[in-house]
Amino acid sequence: MPAPNILFFLLDDMGWKDLACYGSTFYETPNIDRLAKEGLRFTDAYASCPVCSPTRASVLTGKYPARVGITNYIPGNATGKLAGVPYFHQLPLTERSIAHALKDGGYQTWHVGKWHLGKPGRYPEDFGFDVNVGGCEWGAPRDGYFSPWNFPNLPRGDHEGQYLTDYLTDRAADLLRDRDADRPFFMHFAHYAVHTPIEAPADLIDKYERKAEALGLDRQRTFVSGGPHPCLHKKDIPIQRRVIQSHPAYAAMIENLDRNVGRLLDLLDELGLADNTLVVFTSDNGGLSTSEGSPTCNFPLAEGKGWMYDGGVREPLLVRWPCKVGAGRVTDALATSTDFYPTFLEAAGLPVEPEQHADGVSLLPALTDGSVFDRGPIFWHYPHYSNQGGSPGCSVRDGDWKLIEFFEDGKLELYNLRDDLQEEHDLAATHTQRVEDLHAKLVAWRQEVEALIPGPNPDYEDQLLGHRPMTNDAERLSRPLPVGG
Repeated sequence: MPAPNILFFLLDDMGWKDLACYGSTFYETPNIDRLAKEGLRFTDAYASCPVCSPTRASVLTGKYPARVGITNYIPGNATGKLAGVPYFHQLPLTERSIAHALKDGGYQTWHVGKWHLGKPGRYPEDFGFDVNVGGCEWGAPRDGYFSPWNFPNLPRGDHEGQYLTDYLTDRAADLLRDRDADRPFFMHFAHYAVHTPIEAPADLIDKYERKAEALGLDRQRTFVSGGPHPCLHKKDIPIQRRVIQSHPAYAAMIENLDRNVGRLLDLLDELGLADNTLVVFTSDNGGLSTSEGSPTCNFPLAEGKGWMYDGGVREPLLVRWPCKVGAGRVTDALATSTDFYPTFLEAAGLPVEPEQHADGVSLLPALTDGSVFDRGPIFWHYPHYSNQGGSPGCSVRDGDWKLIEFFEDGKLELYNLRDDLQEEHDLAATHTQRVEDLHAKLVAWRQEVEALIPGPNPDYEDQLLGHRPMTNDAERLSRPLPVGG
């Protein structure tokens, strides 16, 4: 059989509970649910960071963000009790991306949508992609989702008022129709949806306003107030946690996205490509549930984007490859962002490159024959304050157990995710040996990848009292780039 085509959907800020096939009863996603019906659904898949740029770097390199040196969204920088740590503000050119590897293996390589890994000179075309549709330094549509959107390297649309998700899908469809039929393709389709600003076509918003009213969601309690944000620039803003999914515009964004995913799936059928196209659908971090309008809710997972709890990092992961992957299967195998690189190489019949994808494990056994698959521990390192209320920390999941270390006070929390999906019951005090064992693994891993740990902020008290201005000097905290980086 010839090498498969690979269509990789990487969503922005989509939470684990944002699809009907993962339990949402408000959002409607029949086309994405089709991937679950016709393929494999992961219940325990993770992004490698609770914010976007690090996860995107991890997908492309097969390395944990701490090893790559991109540990925060670019160019984020916030301080609290702890100071910031330096990180790269662009993907080093020394990295051999999955696009490089597949291109060298004969693939056509296309990037569509969000990049957020560097300025010109560090765009997708500098990392092995033959075509770049709209990938730039922007992390979101700064001028909104309706044309003219004023991206530096994307036309303003086919007509004024065109919706960005529709436009990007049009361009992706053009690439499929105009492809070289004698070569397989790799499409890295990184939608800007469902990142803020929360905007959608008016007819769909009206639909979900009526649905929320019919279900009585508009009369239910929507938010629970929390404490103040731990980062200084939001110290006077209370955290607002959304406790139900009921935001009409967010639901409308998801339905529009679902329709566009369906358009490409239908086109694969029309072109006779579906049977030997590996389709993967996942997200870069958890749903936005505690800040910036808090448009979604990740319950039963705790918290959301920007947090070390599972709401910040557990993701939908759907895989369809009809000639290899059985339909309607579900797996609780652990998976994370680093694993796509070796999985795609092995699926393509190309040599794996462990010196590059140092932290990735091929998921092919879990995909193809359902054999027992032990991926081993998964690690996270986020030494920053998030805009969403999370504080600096790191964590490890090994089997059913997850340990979180918070850097502000050194606190260790332990959860059994099989019994306690909501991370409500901290077992650290009663399982001291397990805490010791997992923490030893976490510390050893941090040392291996040379993870940076934040230290005290010497200006904290003055900044807290307003006696010293806070800065958001992102360039000051940029790591010096390596030679060739």
